[in-house]
Amino acid sequence: MKNVILSASVVVALFFVSCSSDDDNKSIDHTVVPPASYKFERGGESTISFEGQTTRLLMGAELKSALLDFDNATEASLLAMYGHEAGNNDFSVPELNASNKNLRSKTAASNDYFASNASESALIKSTLEGFISSQVNEVFPNNMVVAAPGVAGQIADGSKTRYVNGNGLEYNQAFAKSLLGALMADQMLNNYLSPAVLDEGSNRENNDNGITEENKNYTSMEHKWDEAYGYLYGNSQDIANPNLTIGEDDVFLNEYVGNVSKDPDFSYLATDIFDAFKLGRAAIVAKNYEVRDAQAAIIRANVSKVIAVRGIFYLQVGKNKIVSGNREGAFHALSEAYGFVYSLRFTRDSQTNTPLFTRSEVDALLNQLMGAENGYWGITPETLDAVSEAIAQKFDFTVAQAASI
Repeated sequence: MKNVILSASVVVALFFVSCSSDDDNKSIDHTVVPPASYKFERGGESTISFEGQTTRLLMGAELKSALLDFDNATEASLLAMYGHEAGNNDFSVPELNASNKNLRSKTAASNDYFASNASESALIKSTLEGFISSQVNEVFPNNMVVAAPGVAGQIADGSKTRYVNGNGLEYNQAFAKSLLGALMADQMLNNYLSPAVLDEGSNRENNDNGITEENKNYTSMEHKWDEAYGYLYGNSQDIANPNLTIGEDDVFLNEYVGNVSKDPDFSYLATDIFDAFKLGRAAIVAKNYEVRDAQAAIIRANVSKVIAVRGIFYLQVGKNKIVSGNREGAFHALSEAYGFVYSLRFTRDSQTNTPLFTRSEVDALLNQLMGAENGYWGITPETLDAVSEAIAQKFDFTVAQAASI
């Protein structure tokens, strides 16, 4: 199914409305004016808050680096970073150690996809923990061994030394890109932007009446929207205008929204996503929930597209290296592709509010990637093209467009 979305500027024109209440006969203005930046205040003080998201972005970045710390990391220390408990010295930063946040609890934990599917949530958490354990148990002991088909070890891919398992897969890349989908995208698209979360309990009534959370300057609905924002811009240098440095502020969604937007075929993505976040937040302030939900749909469609485009891009980079005779040089890109393909499970069809790819579809694509003897050591260019085409068919772009940057 192709996604058909409207830009924020078009959508807002459709929803400039002014309503009147039949009960008190007072005119209520629900007009939503596109703001210049992501800056919202109440009583002269900012109402924006996403501390938990910034914390998890920092935790994820440190864990990603630690997966290659052969001298100091252990399976126990890495798993402790993933499932951090407040007060434990799992990180290099005191503020992260003191935090009661962790990565594991928010992995595959969205309201819409996993609230009633605990078994699949547990399976996904187990998969990510498996990447961590396998990195220590398979790759760490062989970090000074030259990798070969069926043998974990190191390879020189022309730019730096990489560390792969016996199938040519870099577990650290598979983990990081899978976490991008299973945590950052899932929490943004399928949790905080969900009407079930935004309107939970008395959230809409409280937002309508300007009732803020206890000892806070924001309503619950405003905060939920900001938490979605935080998973993309939570580590940005200027949170009011984060596109000034998009692609530079973290190694998860921010990096890849920035990278994909450099492609002329997708140059609109970063602007459209930011405009939708701004307008949706303004709509919450204006109590216009039609505009809010229209912006959530734009964000879902475009962030889902980023995951798909980047997956295809890396599949094609790997294919081209194999075609040119540099098979080992393809493994890094193919390892990133593996994680992006895994993350397709957490994308969102804005028209049906279901995943664009089912679990069985994603598993089938991953099985194709690892289906040859010794995985990437035996994969063919034809298989990489077939997986790329299967992904692109769900979207309104071609494999050539995704691979062109």
